[in-house]
Amino acid sequence: MMLSFCYNSPSITPFSSPNTNTPFLTTLNFNNRTLAFNNRFRILSNSQKQQQQQNSTSLLSFLCPLLKLFSGGDPSGQRNFTLEVATSSLASLSRFAWGSNSKVESSNLPTTLQLFEFEACPFCRRVREALTELDLSVEVYPCPKGSVRHREVVRKSGGKEMFPFLIDQNSGISMYESGDIVKYLFEQYGEGRSPSRGLLESTIFTGWMPTILRAGRGMTLWERSTPDPPPGKLELFSYENNPYARIVREALCELELPYILHNVGEGSSRVKLLVDASGSKEVPYFIDHSTGFQSGDYKKILHYLFETYSAAIV
Repeated sequence: MMLSFCYNSPSITPFSSPNTNTPFLTTLNFNNRTLAFNNRFRILSNSQKQQQQQNSTSLLSFLCPLLKLFSGGDPSGQRNFTLEVATSSLASLSRFAWGSNSKVESSNLPTTLQLFEFEACPFCRRVREALTELDLSVEVYPCPKGSVRHREVVRKSGGKEMFPFLIDQNSGISMYESGDIVKYLFEQYGEGRSPSRGLLESTIFTGWMPTILRAGRGMTLWERSTPDPPPGKLELFSYENNPYARIVREALCELELPYILHNVGEGSSRVKLLVDASGSKEVPYFIDHSTGFQSGDYKKILHYLFETYSAAIV
């Protein structure tokens, strides 16, 4: 059964990649009014936050080549799935219950959020955990190291290459800094609730554990990924702390494939939507509307993604 979702709001203009004439997702060109509103609302970072971000960027730059040595090589190759699931499960345990439960019923909200991030980044993880708690869907634009498309968009839109970067088309706001993004999301969509205790503070202590345990999966662009965006919509039902869904999100990041992320944590109001699509409450569940492929088996999803979205060898 194929799902039909409203992908673009009537006021949003589809954009095309420079390498294709196929519209995908929504435009990132802001008019002067939007930018002015953004500058007025955005929470500006102080020198301490900027220094923390610089230190984090330096640490990731150091970890990236180091972890790649232990990552198991080519992500499209044969994997030891027992080890994959074990390390991903440990990664989930290291983040306790954060990113597992939905606390707000937001299923009727249109998808107006765009998140530029990469799976291995602990500060991006903090935002994804908040999105699960808020039961929000979001357009994800993966920005792995070596990105050929999305990092340039962030640089042009926000002025610097730093992640995560959030755009809320509903309010016209764009912003950096994971802590500020989480606070904004709860103020805007949290119905008076606050983030789970420790979610903001824990990143500095355990936020790095999934990155280390997963040996940097979801950090670097796969060298044989296609330079073109997918011709149609990709959708993933997931929640942040699910070990099987994490493995699929890592692959989507390494292939730099944009997709709509439907968070279906415990208590989510989207469970019925998931059951209607898949016949089950289990995640991950992936749909590629351009080919009709859909599956809830993470192994099949991995095989499909690397087979379908690899660049032709000439």
